[in-house]
Amino acid sequence: MDEAQDNHAIITKKKPSANQDISDELDLKIKKYLRGEAASFEDLKDRKLKRQLSVREELYGNAAKAAAKAEKWLMPNEGGYLEAEGIEKTWRIKQEAIAKEVGLVNLRNQYDIVLPDLGPYTLDFTSSGRYMAVGGRKGHLGIVDMINLNLIKEIQVAETVRDVVFLHNELFFAAAQKKFVYMYNRDGTEIRCLREHGAALKLQFLKNHFLLASVNKFGQLHYQDITMGEIVGNFRTGLGRTNVMQVNPFNAVVGLGHAGGTVTMWKPTSSAPLVKMLCHHGPVSALAFHPNGHLMATAGKDKRIKLWDLRKFEPLQTLTGHANTLDFSQKGLLACGVGSFVQVLNDVSGTQNYSKYMTHSMAKGYQIGRLAFRPYEDVLAIGHSMGWSSILIPGAGEPNFDTWVANPFETSKQRREKEVRSLLDKLPPETIMLDPSKIGTVKSTYREKPTKQEREAEVEAAVEAAKGTKLKNKTKGRNKPGKKIQKKQDAIARVKRPYLEEKINEEQKISHKKQKTSENIDLPKSLQRFARKKSS
Repeated sequence: MDEAQDNHAIITKKKPSANQDISDELDLKIKKYLRGEAASFEDLKDRKLKRQLSVREELYGNAAKAAAKAEKWLMPNEGGYLEAEGIEKTWRIKQEAIAKEVGLVNLRNQYDIVLPDLGPYTLDFTSSGRYMAVGGRKGHLGIVDMINLNLIKEIQVAETVRDVVFLHNELFFAAAQKKFVYMYNRDGTEIRCLREHGAALKLQFLKNHFLLASVNKFGQLHYQDITMGEIVGNFRTGLGRTNVMQVNPFNAVVGLGHAGGTVTMWKPTSSAPLVKMLCHHGPVSALAFHPNGHLMATAGKDKRIKLWDLRKFEPLQTLTGHANTLDFSQKGLLACGVGSFVQVLNDVSGTQNYSKYMTHSMAKGYQIGRLAFRPYEDVLAIGHSMGWSSILIPGAGEPNFDTWVANPFETSKQRREKEVRSLLDKLPPETIMLDPSKIGTVKSTYREKPTKQEREAEVEAAVEAAKGTKLKNKTKGRNKPGKKIQKKQDAIARVKRPYLEEKINEEQKISHKKQKTSENIDLPKSLQRFARKKSS
């Protein structure tokens, strides 16, 4: 009995220490989410302002506590990166060294599928990262379950396949073939032939809008609604043939890279590009968007890889190198592929200053055509001329997945419910814009009045422009110098008239206000007989 009581006392003593560790960990996480130290309101004399600020500080504290608890209990996994010791460099660490340190589950993600007769290969992942679609240039199409590494279905279409992309889930995918774009289901059955797209070179799917976008060999950009089957947009880019195409995940704007070194951004409701920017002094060879939508990476034939801030449309960083394909991971790692060499860049400092993180060399003769990070996994898939491969990139994927957004382990019932919900929440094409935060806001009609100096400068500029206009030569008798001077004076007076009218209207308003104020003033009795009488 005495021993049992002693053990019970030891257990009770240990419990507070565990609870104390949890509370200390939560306190550290709360400090991370707080907006600095709370302000002191003791010196404030305004009680109303003091109460409002204290309520706001309380809200900030509650938000930080909620975020800390969510990180502690709902996001148990933590992402990591390779760290080198001493004078070692992370980019010198090979895949063989990583394979010796990881477990058997992660070791399965390191493989090389050799199919030399059907390549080069392109590939695409579902949003959950569970399924991968592969397409060989010689007509090989297949779907692979990446968790079990099982081949679900493969077909041979017996014609050229240029690109492949999943639609809203793993049950349907589209392939850009020799003449047209075809839609297939999971069993390999052809559902529809999209003849309107023509010989497409690149495909992208806008999952929130259910739009399939393609660019063909004539430089035509097509948008098609896969739920209704109608063409939403059909535009000629006017900049020639291109196979560089990517969708910004933040605002669903499609970016195209052209042979003239320009990058254009499009939406389905505008026949002209939203943005047209010169990025390189040669053809653009690759394009990628960061998951946050504010960072764009481009590669050109001028042997430059550039990072752009899309909020200012200015270059942030220029790196020396060439890339035929680019891709950003969920954590912001940038993969660049050219020839048989893969290079991964990382923003270590968090200031969008990318440096070399990892490198990988394929077997001699492999020509890389497509790089794609697998969502929610530290895996980079490589499509090349001899098949496809997979390598491990620590810190690439998001460690915690949200089942409401993407669930790698969803059942068929959950998939059906998600499909219905996503169709009900489908966004119209008009919601695609550069800044989607403007949706739901009221457009401001307030305009600041120009100052007197600005107005005078506008008048002077308009007068100078009127003086500089050349008059047409008239017939004999109508081309006299006096008539020319008169016409110029009339043109100058015509330009000045709106400014003079505006000035007169302002003076009338000011005099009217003065008159009203003078009427409201109570005059002494001795002067009231001189006041203006109101008209009855």
